[in-house]
Amino acid sequence: MNMIYEPQTVKASERNQPLVSAIMAVRNEERHIETAIRSLQQQETSGWEIEIIVVDGNSSDGTEEIVKQIASSDSRVKLAINKQSKTPYAFNLGIQRARGEYICILGAHTVYAQDYIVTCLEELKLHGAAGCSGRLITRPGGDGLQARLVAWTLAHPFGTSARSMRTRGAGFADTIPYPIFLKSTLLEVGVYNTQLHRNQDNDLSQRLRARGHKLYITDKTSCEYFVSPDLASLASYAFKNGFWNIISFKMNPASMSLRHFVPGAFVVVLLLSLLMLFYSIMAHTQSWVLAPILLLGAIYGVISIGVSCHIAFRERSIGALLMPITFLLLHVFYGAGTLSAVMSNAHSPST
Repeated sequence: MNMIYEPQTVKASERNQPLVSAIMAVRNEERHIETAIRSLQQQETSGWEIEIIVVDGNSSDGTEEIVKQIASSDSRVKLAINKQSKTPYAFNLGIQRARGEYICILGAHTVYAQDYIVTCLEELKLHGAAGCSGRLITRPGGDGLQARLVAWTLAHPFGTSARSMRTRGAGFADTIPYPIFLKSTLLEVGVYNTQLHRNQDNDLSQRLRARGHKLYITDKTSCEYFVSPDLASLASYAFKNGFWNIISFKMNPASMSLRHFVPGAFVVVLLLSLLMLFYSIMAHTQSWVLAPILLLGAIYGVISIGVSCHIAFRERSIGALLMPITFLLLHVFYGAGTLSAVMSNAHSPST
């Protein structure tokens, strides 16, 4: 794990107001980057100041040019280049460049409420937490039905669990989305593990909690995250997450919980049930062997159809009735990623 040391931090006592360093890791985000930065430029900064450090991972589109153009008219915006092009390197580089006492770890697919940072800062102090974030509201990344299906699927507990950062409400949490931290606390635990290309936030959160620090989600502010716009992107996202869960577990078992491996267990049971079905057909055995797959299908189907009907009624969209397909897509590809990592004895490319 890369270790970095604290650069020159400008303390509140040395300036008129506290400084918050907002770090945004980006790569090929020309579609979203301007909107995300504008939402940070418009933050309510009464009683504090902000610097915005955009760390670009060698984008091949117009992301870098857009950031430079914005920075040319706003000295608060700064651009750094992440030659490794991986997220944890970007965060660590941003922390290294940051001059503030507080660090915000942010993303480009997101628009932040005007009071996002100031509210998280206040709530962090109020609850004695090491990190605080607002609620994450999942939005479609496009105008089509596929984009809406992806957003509805990821925003529901049946899709991502009731303890997911996308679905849970206010309170202390194991991990938090788009948090603000006291910089000294991040440095204390060794910042982000660069061997984890995914789940680096889970790993950092666990190390913070192991040191006795608390993480808090407040419902007094929020941010809107725009998810992938199509089902192919959802499948790819799910497979990669499932795959990296095994690598993350090997590197830091305490950073992963049981819910991360439920889709993998689901796919195993599904495969075993299908094998039993095939065997019963070939061997002309009793129909009772079909019971497991029928029971699994019935339970899963009833839940997914029930959720889909509820969302179709809530959103007044008949298209939501297709959500059983997207739920199954998410869970099967997530579980397949987990099984693929187990079977290949996957390790981080950095090890």
